[in-house]
Amino acid sequence: MKSRKWTSEEKFAVVMQGLKGEKSVSEICRENGLSQTMYYKWCDAFVEGGNKSYDHALEAEIEKLQQIIGKQAIEIEVLKKRTNCFRKGRCSKRA
Repeated sequence: MKSRKWTSEEKFAVVMQGLKGEKSVSEICRENGLSQTMYYKWCDAFVEGGNKSYDHALEAEIEKLQQIIGKQAIEIEVLKKRTNCFRKGRCSKRA
């Protein structure tokens, strides 16, 4: 039997059929001329890719929040200095 070259889109479609649960994995594999071992390898790759995307999204969100926190920390320090300056009565008009 000649091996077939599957595109990413085709693999994704086959994996999605299995995830929908409308047909058994063995049925899906039989219809597509695919071994169950290959199907599960594709599933694992699909999950791994999803995890990497999710991890990347989390890292981007963390970086964004760290930037916001850094800006707020600077603003807090500036406000503290201005407040202390006014309390001590030693501020110029520029402070």
